[in-house]
Amino acid sequence: MSRLEQTQSQYRSLRLSATAGHLGELLAQAEANELSYLEFARQIAEHELAERTRRRIDRHLKQAQLPAHKPLEAFDYRHQTTITKRQVSALLDFGFIDERQNLVFIGPPGVGKTHLAIGIALKAIEAGYKVLFRTALALVEDLELAEMKGELKKRLRQLGKYDVLVIDELGYLPMTRQARYNLFQLINSLYEYRSIILTTNKDFSNWGAFFHDDAVAVPIIDRVIHHSHIFMLGGESYRLKQKTTS
Repeated sequence: MSRLEQTQSQYRSLRLSATAGHLGELLAQAEANELSYLEFARQIAEHELAERTRRRIDRHLKQAQLPAHKPLEAFDYRHQTTITKRQVSALLDFGFIDERQNLVFIGPPGVGKTHLAIGIALKAIEAGYKVLFRTALALVEDLELAEMKGELKKRLRQLGKYDVLVIDELGYLPMTRQARYNLFQLINSLYEYRSIILTTNKDFSNWGAFFHDDAVAVPIIDRVIHHSHIFMLGGESYRLKQKTTS
């Protein structure tokens, strides 16, 4: 075994796998640039940290199960004028996550609610937070299955491990009585403990009709809006406009 291979093995034993895998390249760059010992040490540390950050982001992106890659940079504020770039940018210090607050985007289909939710989720992942994305339908089915198995509390604990839960498209499909109860259990378990990013086509004044039960709707609304930033999005459907102009 060569000295290089021995050193790589030592780095791996220290769990510095990124440095071990690229040690030959790092040494060649250091020699070519005549780096000082301190500068070379700094370069190794930067390389290791960058690789660890990249792996963490990749891992959290996979865990988040986002349905599409929709960065905020691609959001069209010229079309959607009921929210500004400044308003969205103000959320990206992620104080709302640290303070266990929620984001709620309300508006008709196609106005950019899901794009904003995904874009903010992507930025949160890059900043080191754990995110999970679920449509309201998939989430309700998930909770219903857990309830049928007698594992609802266990599933709620698992969902509570994420810093942010994105619930997309609440209000588009009716819910059974048990589904409404399970959703309340989830919202209650996350209240002042984790953050929710919620997209819905229903104004809060219509939630009683949607849930068919004000006794369920009122406590859910209370917990969602108590610590929240609420954005009302309006305008023409962006997807419909694209279709009609193509």
